Amino acid sequence: MLECAEGLDDFTVLIVDDDDVALEGVLRSFKRNEVRCQTLTASDGREALAILNGVHPSKHISPPYIVLLDLNMPGMDGFQFLHALRTTPELKRTVVFILSTSAREQDMCRAYDEQVAGYMVKSAVGPQFARLADFIRKYTCTQKLPRERS
Repeated sequence: MLECAEGLDDFTVLIVDDDDVALEGVLRSFKRNEVRCQTLTASDGREALAILNGVHPSKHISPPYIVLLDLNMPGMDGFQFLHALRTTPELKRTVVFILSTSAREQDMCRAYDEQVAGYMVKSAVGPQFARLADFIRKYTCTQKLPRERS
């Protein structure tokens, strides 16, 4: 088990996905693989923006945080969310990883054009999201996350 030198376990992962099965899979994987973080969920981009902007009635988040973003959602999809995020000065530094069923090169390039930190295809992150949990744990132990908004 990788232990963080600085003990960084005071971060939050905001999972933005309309698929309840995927959400539950990620949450279970984090628990099973002892990813020590807070988690929040949003069912689309609008709800995620409300959380990040501090206007959601019941869900609150503060830095440092990471967003795991699905692309294909009703309402505000992942690309619309990314555009809104990157054009909002207080949120433009948000660390975002795509977690999508889409392996299309076009989607990946478009996501990287919006300055995502990485692009993961759900089917490639291992059975029951085990590789995702391991990745998030290692990422947060080796990378410094912004603790302030812009």
